[in-house]
Amino acid sequence: MRMFFTVALLARLAMAEAGSGNPPVDEYQVKAAFLFNFAKFVEWPPQSFKSASDPILICVAGANPFGRSLEEAIGGKSVDGRKLAIRPISDLNQASGCHIVFMASAPRKHALQDDALAGILTVGESEGFAAAGGVIEFKLDGGKIKLEINVDAAERRQLRISSKLLSLAKIVKGPGN
Repeated sequence: MRMFFTVALLARLAMAEAGSGNPPVDEYQVKAAFLFNFAKFVEWPPQSFKSASDPILICVAGANPFGRSLEEAIGGKSVDGRKLAIRPISDLNQASGCHIVFMASAPRKHALQDDALAGILTVGESEGFAAAGGVIEFKLDGGKIKLEINVDAAERRQLRISSKLLSLAKIVKGPGN
């Protein structure tokens, strides 16, 4: 139940408009909080971790738009006894060992359909990311951050996404890997 309230609160924060009278929340602070919470609501296949002490590795492909926001969002936190860690990567070819990969820019054509991405939650913000085979797409709509989730891509990557997270998103279908 506590996780549901966390997701609901995060959704309200993400949907808040900058002109609401509250201090504006930086877009990437909200996205960083979402990445942390995705780790709570996604189940990876057992082979994604070599041992029970392996961290959940969040990789940022290409330029890092978060500044320090991602480090602040996950610093010292853990999910199901696993610490969270961040690793920069230049592209999806270096995603081995990552559990969540965030891509600010559009990946090369067909990159999201690569079999090497099995067990990896791909998250992006480029238009059509989820429909092209990414698992979760951030959409900025009128100052609000919305989610699109490609359930086919998640299934092909052997990822189980909680119904609580799915209830916050628009479900899309499209190419998987």
